[in-house]
Amino acid sequence: MNIAIIGSGGREHSLCHKIAQSSLVNQIFCIPGNAGTKSIAKNIDVDISNFPEIYKAVKKEKVDIVIVGPEQPLVDGVVDYLNKKNIKVFGPNKFASQLEGSKGFMKDLCKKYNIPTAKFAIFENFNEAVNFIDNNSIPIVVKADGLAAGKGVSICMSADEAKEKTREILEGKFSSSKKVVLEEFLEGEELSYFVIVDENSYNFFGSAQDHKRVGEGDTGPNTGGMGAYSPTKILTNELEEKIKKKIIEPTLGAMKDLGHPYKGFLYAGLMINKNEPYLIEYNIRMGDPECQVLMMRLKTDLVKIIDNATKNSLNNLKIEWDKNSCMTIVLCSKGYPGSYIKDIEIKNLTKSTSDKNNQIFHAGTYEKNNKVFSNGGRVLNITSLANNLLGARNKSLDNLEKINWTDGFFRKDIGWKAIKKDENNKW
Repeated sequence: MNIAIIGSGGREHSLCHKIAQSSLVNQIFCIPGNAGTKSIAKNIDVDISNFPEIYKAVKKEKVDIVIVGPEQPLVDGVVDYLNKKNIKVFGPNKFASQLEGSKGFMKDLCKKYNIPTAKFAIFENFNEAVNFIDNNSIPIVVKADGLAAGKGVSICMSADEAKEKTREILEGKFSSSKKVVLEEFLEGEELSYFVIVDENSYNFFGSAQDHKRVGEGDTGPNTGGMGAYSPTKILTNELEEKIKKKIIEPTLGAMKDLGHPYKGFLYAGLMINKNEPYLIEYNIRMGDPECQVLMMRLKTDLVKIIDNATKNSLNNLKIEWDKNSCMTIVLCSKGYPGSYIKDIEIKNLTKSTSDKNNQIFHAGTYEKNNKVFSNGGRVLNITSLANNLLGARNKSLDNLEKINWTDGFFRKDIGWKAIKKDENNKW
């Protein structure tokens, strides 16, 4: 069959990489793709917000299944559009995509269905928000209601900072947000928990831990993700049962109640406090960079999984995972997540190790005259498998040294908390 993937980041490159291993696949298309996907897929230069052009492209190439990588086209209704054109597409519809597209929708759902989450309030009026801030404890979390490319969340350590971040959101810093969500700060350990969902059932689709902060030691502003590892030892059998019963299943039940059964990848961003899970946010797609580590660990044919999901037969499929540890470290353009320069050549890519245990997934890149150039804040994902987390990190760092891109930077401490626990045997 022919498969098309919508998107141009590291997540989409890793999906292409995994799909290319399937015996069920004839040809892979990536819309629009990047310099990395070009070697394993046919890139189609179409704007992912232009649904009619996407339709024309997949129709022309006789695509059997479309997989949507990023959140924005899902929130904008690409699944609804393509389904009406009789194109088989894997992902949630526009209504269900509100789980990520509106933090207010997600929080209200939690309240109605008793899903554990941080205490919160939603505001459109600045003065009302200020009053809430003045009457609640610090730190406080300030969130843009709509999509913000991973940059719409601030953990504020003073009331003045919270008020300033609130003002920025309500004055339109993020075009998708007309509201602000103010939320209690929860302490604990973060966990990314993934499931794949059809209209009848769901399957576990891996665990990971992302590192959002730009600086080492988890300092500085939030980013789209500086690195990730999988699996995480924090996910015990007992904790997983709580996540399923208290968070995943009530959510899927709620979407059915609302007349829009969820279908696609679902990513629960959780805070674990005293072995109890709290829902921080939902993502309606695979995480980035979490997808990269999960695709390296996935042993079952991804095309078979998604084909089963589109036929509502996931319950007939066992999904298997490599037990080794995997880590990805993100190589970013200097200045990210602030302003940065694009169009810088990346040399020495061919010197890096590429095999079943080591891959470089392109994120913000393009190719011109057989040369690779930067095209974004997050540029490359250096990803490695090993029998322990420290080994995986060392492999990734070795590959980073071989690339030696002086116009970029990266965190050297991805997985630092887990590695420290491993060393001290304190799990």
